[in-house]
Order: sequence, then C-alpha cells, then structure tokens
Amino acid sequence: QQVGAINLSQGFPDFSGPDYLQQRLAHHVEQGTNQYAPMSGTPALREAISAKIARCYECQVDKETDITVTAGATEALFASITALVRPGDE
Repeated sequence: QQVGAINLSQGFPDFSGPDYLQQRLAHHVEQGTNQYAPMSGTPALREAISAKIARCYECQVDKETDITVTAGATEALFASITALVRPGDE
C-alpha cells in the first residue's frame, strides 16, 4: 500500500474496472460469448498480444506457440515455475 502496488494475492482487485471494459463485457455477455475460452487463450487475444509485443519491444513472437493466456497471476506463476524449475534448483 505504501508504494501503490496492486495486490495480486487476494484474487480480486480492490477497485472497479474501467467503464469501457465493463461496457464491453456486458456487450459480449449479451451476445452469448460468455463460455470458457480455449486453454491457451482466444486467437484474437493472442494475436493482439503478439502485435503489442512487436510494437513495444520490436520482437516477433508466434501467437500459436509463444503466447499462453492464463486465468490470473497465480496460474501464470505456477505454470512457469513447474515448467522451468527442477529438483535441486535454487
């Protein structure tokens, strides 16, 4: 709180999301697109992430093999650690 960090451990933000995001969410729920997404993320989202990485970092990443969207920070950290850390690693 002293430095304004966002608490990712509580599982939910302690602030409301932006109005435009809430409106887009309502729109898509009304359209019936409220089912579970593919495990690695929707193709359109992975494409947008790939394009942003290219713009911001001048780095090309393959949306099919280099990007996985997770349900939150805890899942992302767990997946990363279990994929890379082996017994005996510090």
